[in-house]
Amino acid sequence: MSQVIGYYSSYESFGAVDGPGLRLVYFLQGCPLRCKYCHNPETQVVNKEKPITVAEIIDHYEKSKEFYRQGGITISGGEPLMQIDFIIALFTELKKRGIHTCVDTSVVTFSENPLLLQKWGELVKVCDLFICDIKEINSARHKELTGLGNENILKGIKWLDEQGANLWIRHVLVPGYTDTKENLTGIGHFIKDLKHMEKFEILPYHNMMVPKYDNMNRKFELPEVVPPTREYCQECLKIINKAMHDA
Repeated sequence: MSQVIGYYSSYESFGAVDGPGLRLVYFLQGCPLRCKYCHNPETQVVNKEKPITVAEIIDHYEKSKEFYRQGGITISGGEPLMQIDFIIALFTELKKRGIHTCVDTSVVTFSENPLLLQKWGELVKVCDLFICDIKEINSARHKELTGLGNENILKGIKWLDEQGANLWIRHVLVPGYTDTKENLTGIGHFIKDLKHMEKFEILPYHNMMVPKYDNMNRKFELPEVVPPTREYCQECLKIINKAMHDA
């Protein structure tokens, strides 16, 4: 079994929203983005305070595997693909055991560098599902919101689709920031060409992460934002759906 070491922030033993079925979810440490509404700010900094091995995650899974029969293991973050070597090693062992694998990623680390692209190709072979987040379709506004542009993200999602990877696409609806008609329409136009998108979801912004910022003595940058209602999320979803069916 691989001796590659991963570094994580926390885990959730019974995740119900991070892929199909009940899942063991590990949140890896490190992320190059600085989203103004980041749900897990404690995962942003790259550190090696909490190492873990492939064998340890498998042992964790095995202890409760009867609950995961319709689920599997999801690796999230932070940006988990900053640790792509560890994920490839882990998922390779999981597939030997018939365990469903999923990575929840911003896709920001995607690169057309041949060596890195080879690793992405290895990952596609052992990852059953990629959950990808499109925050903002306009790269300049994406940079204002997250600190980086979105060119790699959009290229990466298209590349994954071309490889036949199973995709769930998500959009976090942040009133006043990611809910413009231009953004929603642009997302719809982008995803309509994806041949392997199994699901699209709008995730309503929430402010439950604010205490984390307080505990870290960090300023939360969007204190004025009120979480959207279910009705408003449905209105925004209609805009995306309409754009998906535009000629």
